[in-house]
Amino acid sequence: MPLVTEPTFVDNLIATSLPVALDIGTKILGALALWIGGRFAIRLITRTVKSRLVHRNIEPTLTRYVDSILSVVLKLVLVILVLGVFGVQTTSFAAILAAAGIAIGMAWSGLLANFAAGVFLVVLRPFKVGDMITGGGVTGVVEEIALFVTTINTADNIKTIVGNSKILGDSIQNFSANPYRRVDLVAQLAHTVDVEDAIRRLRIRVASIPNVVLAPAPVIEIIESTASGPVLAIRPFTANETYWDVYFATSRAIREELTRAGYPTPAVHQIVHTSQAA
Repeated sequence: MPLVTEPTFVDNLIATSLPVALDIGTKILGALALWIGGRFAIRLITRTVKSRLVHRNIEPTLTRYVDSILSVVLKLVLVILVLGVFGVQTTSFAAILAAAGIAIGMAWSGLLANFAAGVFLVVLRPFKVGDMITGGGVTGVVEEIALFVTTINTADNIKTIVGNSKILGDSIQNFSANPYRRVDLVAQLAHTVDVEDAIRRLRIRVASIPNVVLAPAPVIEIIESTASGPVLAIRPFTANETYWDVYFATSRAIREELTRAGYPTPAVHQIVHTSQAA
């Protein structure tokens, strides 16, 4: 009769662990395939949605916002699906995620406030990407309106990131909303200068500056009088993108025109009365 050997400990270990290893390996391969395919599908979906929005001439601000939200939501769904491959109950995970969301929401109330403010900025549209604004104490051109922050490039080319709640909770000045804006400058005249002649000269010169709009016409009038003489307000109008060009050109024109007219330099004059003691 053939000898019958009893299974050893190693044989029992292999027999019991092999199905488990195969099951775990299958799940890992399935999760890996799902993750790779899911990431590819997310990129395909977001690119398709973004291209559709761009094709329909949707604002870049809203396009980027929708793209960010859609990407975050799809990645969260993908993580839940991958966990489901390993047998994790998605309902329990959803409950845990909701509880964690409440806890994180209480801890990160400021971050959620920025998120809510970002939604209102996109819906109310007080400004868009490319506009020059003053918001949250920062003046510059809007580069991006993201989920939580707005990126602004200042005039000295510094990228500044401001929380959306700070922008929405403060006054917003949109310099690009109107077709033109006013340049405010002043010119100090001496007491002996013929004011009407100075106004006439400056009106002709300022109107000839490039990029100064003719309607409304530049405003040149007396704004105040000082100890040195009358002060003229020089206020031409121009488009927002040429504001500083007109500002500096007007400053130069004021100096050149007053010098060409031969006007004296303004100076403070004092009259001193003396009396001789008896």
